[in-house]
Amino acid sequence: MAYVFSTSGHTASYKLGKMILPQLEDGSHGVEVVGMFFFDDNTYALRAGDPLGERLGEVAEEQGIMLMLCDQCALERSLAEGVPGDCRPKDTVAGVQVGCFPDLYGALSGNSPDQVITL
Repeated sequence: MAYVFSTSGHTASYKLGKMILPQLEDGSHGVEVVGMFFFDDNTYALRAGDPLGERLGEVAEEQGIMLMLCDQCALERSLAEGVPGDCRPKDTVAGVQVGCFPDLYGALSGNSPDQVITL
């Protein structure tokens, strides 16, 4: 399973923070999650020091979940440095990657998801 967080508003903080992440933490989610891709203001969930982001970073490291921010979204929010197509995360939780769809496809190619859910 892979999740794409694209809906504006509180998608990451509510659906991820109140539903998905607690299930991942207690082992009741029911499927293996291989990756999560964040757009727009959902990228803020992965800021260093953000309680949700820190929890997600720990779970991602433990369970091998790839976390990626949209490069242009992260650049606009000072969560990356560089230029589109050549970015590095900045002030994010450990293990976060920054990229665009080709980077996402490459990052997931070794463990391709059976399903992708966009929230």
